Amino acid sequence: MADDNDYRRGRHCVFALHAHLVFVTKYRRRVFTAAILKDMQIVFEKVCTDFETHLVEFDGEDDHVHLLVHYPPKVALSVLVNSLKGVSSRRLRQMHPTLTRRYWRGVLWSPSYFAASCGGAPLSIIRQYIEQQRTPD
Repeated sequence: MADDNDYRRGRHCVFALHAHLVFVTKYRRRVFTAAILKDMQIVFEKVCTDFETHLVEFDGEDDHVHLLVHYPPKVALSVLVNSLKGVSSRRLRQMHPTLTRRYWRGVLWSPSYFAASCGGAPLSIIRQYIEQQRTPD
């Protein structure tokens, strides 16, 4: 069960909703570097703040990223994912013009994504899994 610190309070509810998200690059192209992942984390944190969510953990490899998000019940996960992918794609292409040359029409992400509810699993195990991603040098 979650600690009291993991519970968030809304006006009419108390909740502890966590989702493990995985986004994959289009065609699984290996384009991420440590610098790009660092900038991506900043972009994801900004989007999460706008949605009143919290990015608990973030890491990735050269062709995909993992996120652990703590979100309120009023946020539709699919809307959050679409915003995370859309904003990050646009901002990363602005910050790293080399990404633009790798993709046709500026599409960074595959249209699909992985989302898993983390209600039953201990969050420490999921955080540990995300932290163990082989971040590029």
